[in-house]
Amino acid sequence: MQQHIYYTKYALHFADMPISELVSIFNAQVHHRGWSSMRACHDKALMDEFKRRGIDTTAIENGRAIFFTNLIRYNIVDNRLIAIG
Repeated sequence: MQQHIYYTKYALHFADMPISELVSIFNAQVHHRGWSSMRACHDKALMDEFKRRGIDTTAIENGRAIFFTNLIRYNIVDNRLIAIG
């Protein structure tokens, strides 16, 4: 139940953010290896917000895992995230 509360908190927070800020939040997580249930809620809510906006996230996830190995940028023309480097 607690995870659901954290997911909802993050989802509501991300819903009002511009895409550039969501990208910055993702990029701040790159190469961080720490893990907790709260981070899982954060990451899931972030990815769900990208998808809710119809953004192609295939550069950073495969349906089972999110890859925080590269920084990303948003390509507005193609409405997709692009891994940098």
